[in-house]
Amino acid sequence: MQYNFDEIIPRRHTKSLKYDFAKERGKPEDLLPMWVADMDFQTPPAVREALAALAAHGIFGYSDPDEPYFEALATWFKARHNWTVDSHTAVLAPGVVFAICTLIRCLTKPGDAVLIQEPVYYCFRLGIRDNGRRTVVNKLRFDGERYTIDFEDFERKIVENGVKLFILCSPHNPVGRVWTKEELEKLAEICLRHEVFVVADEIHEDFVYPGSRHVVFATLSKEVADHCAVCTSPSKTFNLAGLHNANIFIANNEVRRAVRHELDAEGFSQSNIMGLVACQTAYQTGAEWVDQLVDYQRGNLSLMRETFRTRIPQLRLIEPEATYLPWVDFSSRLGLSAAELERFVVERAKLWLDGGRIFGAGGEGFQRFNIATPRAILQQALDQLEKVVSSQ
Repeated sequence: MQYNFDEIIPRRHTKSLKYDFAKERGKPEDLLPMWVADMDFQTPPAVREALAALAAHGIFGYSDPDEPYFEALATWFKARHNWTVDSHTAVLAPGVVFAICTLIRCLTKPGDAVLIQEPVYYCFRLGIRDNGRRTVVNKLRFDGERYTIDFEDFERKIVENGVKLFILCSPHNPVGRVWTKEELEKLAEICLRHEVFVVADEIHEDFVYPGSRHVVFATLSKEVADHCAVCTSPSKTFNLAGLHNANIFIANNEVRRAVRHELDAEGFSQSNIMGLVACQTAYQTGAEWVDQLVDYQRGNLSLMRETFRTRIPQLRLIEPEATYLPWVDFSSRLGLSAAELERFVVERAKLWLDGGRIFGAGGEGFQRFNIATPRAILQQALDQLEKVVSSQ
C-alpha cells in the first residue's frame, strides 16, 4: 500500500497543543507551528480502524496488556532493532517523561546529582529540577558540523559530583546523533565503573536514516542491561502521543520492583485502553507505513538541505542521523543575539520553532524544526524564512 503523506489534515480547533494554544503560550496566533514533536500525519489506517472498532464497542473499563500485546512489542523490537525483550521486564507508564521522573525518584534522593548531555531535550532538566535533584551537565562537543561526546568531562563530572543517575538521549534530541556502539560502550564502561544507573530515552529509535544504526543500550551486555532502564513508546513513531502509552524495560528486579511501587504510590495502575490497542496494532501492522514515512522525511530533509544551500546559505543544517527534528544554526552567519533571533523567527518569519536556549548549554543561536509535515507546509516555512533572510 502506498501512503499519502502529502495530504494536509486541518488541525486547528482540535485541542491541538501544536496549533491551538499559541496565545496561552505567549505567541501570536498567526504563526506557522513547527515546534512540539508530534507529526501532521494521521496514524496508520489499521490503527485508526482498531480505535474506531473499540469506540463502536463503547465500553472503556479498566484494562491491562495481555500476551498478544507483549508479543507485538517483542516482534517489533527484534525485527527493527535486533533486541530480544522479556515481557516480565516491561513496566507500562503514561509516557517516557513520566517514566524518567519516576526513575529519578526511585534511584536518587533529594539533592543528588543527575547527569545529562546538553544541548538535550529540555524535559530532562525540568524533571531533575522539579524532583529536587541537582542537574550536572556534560556538554556535547561541536566542531561546526557534528556533535560528539567529551568522555573525559563525562567521567570527571561523575566523580566530582557523585552522580547517581545518567539520562541518555539515544538517538539524541535535538542534535540528531545516532550514537555508535563504540560510543555507547565507552559511556557504559564509565557508568558501570562508577555505579551510575543509566536511563536511556530511546523514543526516537525508529527514525534513523541510512548510514546509521540504532543500538539499544541494553543490548551491549548482560551487565549493562542490569544497570539501565530503556524507555520506549510508539508515540513518536506512530503519532500517538495523546494516547499516553510507554513501555519501559528494566531487567534489574530490584529497580523494577521499586518503579512499580512508585507507580502504585502515584496512583497509576491500569493503562489507557486506547493506548494499549493503538500500540499493539501499530507494532503488529505498521512496519511498511514507518518505512515509507522515514523515506518521506528523507525527502523533506533534502528539500531543507537544498534550500539552505542554494537560497538561504545564511542558515546551516546540522546534518541529522535520526529524528524528524533537524537542528539548524541561525546565528553563526546571521550574527543575531538570542533576543534578536527570537524576534527574527517569530515576528518576521512568522514561524513557531523551538528556540535553542531551552535545550541548555550550547543551544544558543540554534532552532529546532519539526519537519514531520506535508512537504507543502515545509515549503511554506522555508519560503517565509527566505523572504526575511534576504531582507536582512
